[in-house]
Amino acid sequence: MIRQKTSESLKIDFTFVTTPSQWRAALDDLASRSVIAVDTESNSLYAYQEQVCLIQFSTDEANYVVDVLAGLDVSPLGRLFASPDIQKVFHAAEYDVVCLNRDFGFEFANLFDTMWAARILGWSRVGLGSVLRETFNVHTKKRYQRYNWGQRPLDPEALAYASLDTRYLLPLRQLQAEALKREGRWEEALETFDQVAASEPSFQSFTPDDFWRVKGAHDLAGREQAILRELCIWRDGEARRQDRPHFKIVHDHTLLVLAQANPQGAEDLIRVDGLKPYHVRRYGKRIMQAIRRGMQSPLPEPPPPPPRRPDAEVMRFRALRRWRSRVAAERGVEADVVVGNAVLWLLAEQVPDSLEALGRIEGLGPWKCRTYGEPILRVLRRVERRVR
Repeated sequence: MIRQKTSESLKIDFTFVTTPSQWRAALDDLASRSVIAVDTESNSLYAYQEQVCLIQFSTDEANYVVDVLAGLDVSPLGRLFASPDIQKVFHAAEYDVVCLNRDFGFEFANLFDTMWAARILGWSRVGLGSVLRETFNVHTKKRYQRYNWGQRPLDPEALAYASLDTRYLLPLRQLQAEALKREGRWEEALETFDQVAASEPSFQSFTPDDFWRVKGAHDLAGREQAILRELCIWRDGEARRQDRPHFKIVHDHTLLVLAQANPQGAEDLIRVDGLKPYHVRRYGKRIMQAIRRGMQSPLPEPPPPPPRRPDAEVMRFRALRRWRSRVAAERGVEADVVVGNAVLWLLAEQVPDSLEALGRIEGLGPWKCRTYGEPILRVLRRVERRVR
């Protein structure tokens, strides 16, 4: 871990951008830079469909917290994020990239991820709070980790906390870039950053079959599963109407208990584990209606099990995983820093027999092909000899 002592006060000077004139000035400043730090805050714990509520930026000289919900036109950020001439520094960028792509269609180029840099360097703790504490002796307040960024007005201390998420990313990036180059890991890091920049959102809207995702649903009897399905349908409608996440209406476990208990009326609901009196007062009638629908509806068909992988494919994967573990231990990094599981499964399935074929494996970039290509091919050849 790189350490850099600082005696700087934790008071953060930042501009809370809420007006078009403030936004134009901030955009002009950001567009003039060769490197900027970026972070976002969303309201996933408080809304049915989360959305980006704040976008934070830092330069060498200024910090901005942009109120996305203030009606500002953020479309000019598309050019900035896609520009190869401006490096965008995030910590754990994948979530931010996905959210910004989902909400605004932004695409990214020239990205630096300080979390992935820390992982590639073998740092033992890579969370931003730990990195700031150990590198700059900066302590963050955990009380704002579950804050409702969609509410207005925002607590001034919460805004300072949000600004802190980008305030130290540029000096951190400088320290990490020097270490990556010194240790011969710069190209590996750039390859990883490009893969993170290409992250895309997966859009999943609710369907009645989502009840199978409730832990324990597969263990219920058929009629109980039908009741659980109707309860999940009711809850989704209620969550959508109130613009709240599912768990803020009723937790999964409580729906499971309801499906098993099959209560006959409000007096039975009160005794259901997880249902509070206010649940019964507010939702009791509609819960009972959902249960009655479940008692009369057709029994749900269980989803088909995932296809079983061939034994040879599993053997290849396990052999590749053992190789990866050895490499990761030698490097002092976590296994997926070397190669992720998804790539290992592709290798086990497609069985490339040359460096050229290896280069066509999605997620295995040029650096990893050059560095690990021959060892990977040797592992696959050994397994093939055993399979035959």
